[in-house]
This record gives sequence, C-alpha cells and structure tokens, in this order.
Amino acid sequence: MHDEPRPGTLASNLGDPILLTNVNLCGVTAEAKQGPGEIAVWVRMAIDSDTPHFQIIVEGLVSAIEGCLSAAGKSAQLRSANQILLVVRSDDTAELWVDTAAQVQNITLKRSMTGGSPIFERDIADVTGVDFPLVEIGPDDRVVCIFRVNWRFGLFFHLDTDSKLDREVMKRVLGDLYRTLRYRHLYEITSDGDLLNKLSQAGWFPFVEILSEFRDLAGAARNNFDLKPAEDALLARFNKARLDAMLARWMSKSHYADKEPLLRSAINTYLAGEPTATIKIVLTEIEGILAAAHRAAHGTSAKTKTLIKFALEAAAQKAGAANTLLFPAVFGRYLAEYTFADFDPNGPLGSAGSRHAVGHGAADSASYTQVRALQALLTLDQLSFYA
Repeated sequence: MHDEPRPGTLASNLGDPILLTNVNLCGVTAEAKQGPGEIAVWVRMAIDSDTPHFQIIVEGLVSAIEGCLSAAGKSAQLRSANQILLVVRSDDTAELWVDTAAQVQNITLKRSMTGGSPIFERDIADVTGVDFPLVEIGPDDRVVCIFRVNWRFGLFFHLDTDSKLDREVMKRVLGDLYRTLRYRHLYEITSDGDLLNKLSQAGWFPFVEILSEFRDLAGAARNNFDLKPAEDALLARFNKARLDAMLARWMSKSHYADKEPLLRSAINTYLAGEPTATIKIVLTEIEGILAAAHRAAHGTSAKTKTLIKFALEAAAQKAGAANTLLFPAVFGRYLAEYTFADFDPNGPLGSAGSRHAVGHGAADSASYTQVRALQALLTLDQLSFYA
C-alpha cells in the first residue's frame, strides 16, 4: 500500500520500497590494497558524474545493492533508474526506493505564487535543497542516493557509523548537487574567465531574471558572433507585464519601496523607449538602495565598496552557499569592473553602463541604448535578491 499524503501536503510516494536485510554497507575504499592491512575509506561523499572515478564508485555501490537484492530473492532495474535511494537502519535492515520516493525541491521563486500553481523554468531564481519528505530518515541511518539530471548523474552517500546524519545538511548537499547538474551550462560560463569577460564588457551577466534565456547570449559570445540578434530577441521579451512583475518584486523590499516613484518612472521611460532617462535614474539610485539596506541591517551607511560587499555576503548567507544561481562572487566582480568601474573624468568618454561615468555626465551619448537601459534594470533587480 502506498504512503498516504501527510497532513498539509499534496504529495505521496509513487510506490513502496523494497525491504532488505543484512545491508552492512559502511564505506567505499579510497585506494587499492593487496592483502590485509590498513586502507583509507570514504564514508561520506557528494560528487557528480564529471568527477574522476565516479563510474567506478557508482558501479561498486550498485553491484553491492544488487547483491543484497539477489540474497533477498528480489530484483530491481537499478541501471536504468533515474533515482535510487537506499536508507539503511542501524540494524542493517534497509528500504530501497527505485524511482518511487516523492522528491521535494526547495527553490527561490522570482514571483509570488499560490499553492497548486504550475512552475516554469523562467519562474526559478535558485535551487537550494532536495529532500524526500515521505521517507523516514533518522540521524542513525545510512543513506545512498544516486540520481540523474539530463545526461549527468549525482551521487551522495553517508555511510559513517561514527557520526550522526544531519538531514538538513543532506538536503542542502543534494540541492547543491542537483543545481550544479541542472544548470551546468551557467556554471561553465561563470568559470570561463575569457567568456565571462567578453560578456561583462558588453554589459551582460547571468542575471536571475534572464537565467533561462542567457544561453543564447553566451553562445553568441563564445562563437564570436554579433550579440545584436540575441540582444534584440531578449529586448522583445521585456514587455510591460514582465517589467511590472519586476517592479512588484522590488516593492516587496522596504528599501526599494521607499523609491517607488523613481523606480516606476524608470520602468515607464524604458517602455517609452527613452533609455537615457532610465539609465540615469537606475544607476544613480542603486547606491542609495544599497545604503538603505545596509542601514536597516547595521544602523549605518557605508562607502560603495563596503555596500557591495555587504550585498554579496547577504546573498551567500540568504542562499546558504556562495555557489548558488545568484552567483554573488561573480556578480561582485561584475559590479566592480562594470557598473562601478573606476572612471577618470579627465580621460576619454565612458560608457552609459558605468555609474561613475553617468554620474559625472561623461558617458558617450551613443552608449545610452535600450540594451544598456535593460542591463541597468537587471542589475537593480539582481540586487533585490541579495539584500
């Protein structure tokens, strides 16, 4: 009989677990050893299929599970499964869930949603956790989880009998594995210094609002294509409804809401095709909004570099890690090298993407484009997820 949904949830497992006995898994050898003697053993691990030795480790674990199944006179299609969850109790009895355990992902949304609403890729800002809420997992249990995301796999195991299993830690680690597999293309972009510099110089960053659309821009830059077709396609998607949704998100933050008239004006001028006004409003208000957030948290304001550091640290703390889809460390470089880049007022004209060039009235008039205006709005929007 399948598990019934818990009160307050709509979820249920897709089937029953396979019950096993004498599953005395306690680790994975970390080195080869001929004959008796000491050997290093892994008892906790979280890796993906791009990691060296992944195939060897998974093959060993799957073979061990198959051996337990055979000894119990049972079988399961482990090698074609998308998700394998093995939970071993302290008495070596175990539950084996093969594509049947209900899974919950903890995600950060870009917009407000009611219960039961469908979620699209464009609604997701971040993934911070993965759990199996209808599977009993206690601190004395051992766990092996193998799962597939597109054409890659993740592996997590805690087989340490000398330390307790922290389920919250397991949830975050599984979320980290899932996120890096599901959004591998974004991590590849942010780890490619040359590509990231090329995109940054053009004013682009994998902003939360365009995560699901950033691949086209990155692909054009990687292949040294003209960015204009990808930029034009992106501009066409920013209609009034989408920009109003961004504005509504900002208004949920007190330090943004205090500037509603100015920010609404920035949206309206963008929609009216007046990028100069949008850029001047947004780039001159970013620092004030950060200062307000800093005052709310610490009671004082601070200089620009401190404000940026504060926002990035708040993002990492809020998400629980520094490598989430908010990319706080990489965004810090973008702000320092593009939005708040040093500017010599006695030198050549700057770009309308630079807050200092705009503030000094020394940005090239030709650089006040609709693309630059959208980048300014997206920069302001990115910060709304941070603090």
